[in-house]
Amino acid sequence: MTDIPQGGARDFDFLHGKWRVRHQRLRERLAGCGDWEVADAIDVVRHSFNGLGNIGRFIRYVDGRPYEGMSIRLFDPREQVWRIYWIDSTDQRMEPPVTGGFRNGVGEFVGDDVFHGQPIRVRFRWSEITPESARWERAYSVDGGKHWEVNSIMEFRRDDSLPDEPLPTLLLEGQNS
Repeated sequence: MTDIPQGGARDFDFLHGKWRVRHQRLRERLAGCGDWEVADAIDVVRHSFNGLGNIGRFIRYVDGRPYEGMSIRLFDPREQVWRIYWIDSTDQRMEPPVTGGFRNGVGEFVGDDVFHGQPIRVRFRWSEITPESARWERAYSVDGGKHWEVNSIMEFRRDDSLPDEPLPTLLLEGQNS
């Protein structure tokens, strides 16, 4: 990987806490689809790994059924980069990490994976970060990063009133909020 932004161990401190999330995702990835699905979600992020990382628990409904994901973000002080891992209740596999850091208030993290048998590049991007909000997006590339398809966007809004251990049913109660 070339030109990976380096970071610091405190780069993700903005994300610690409880969030309501507006999640938009393409119904079909890498298929020329322009049809977006929109749903509400909750993400609770906690410090971990002696201050060199955090763990986020993400919940939402997909096709009327509870969906849960977990992000594990680890800072490598030797290389001065972050590695972000993702696992969810659909695929039940830990995806290969994306690696990177923050530059000028924007976090960019890239890595390699396979989608429907095809090698792809994956990019996570964090932007528009304030104490009360943030934006995350995921994109795929099939040509080594020359062109990207953004296929998932999350708009985060801090909500300290959420319970520390939210259940998926909380989303059903607050669907019209």
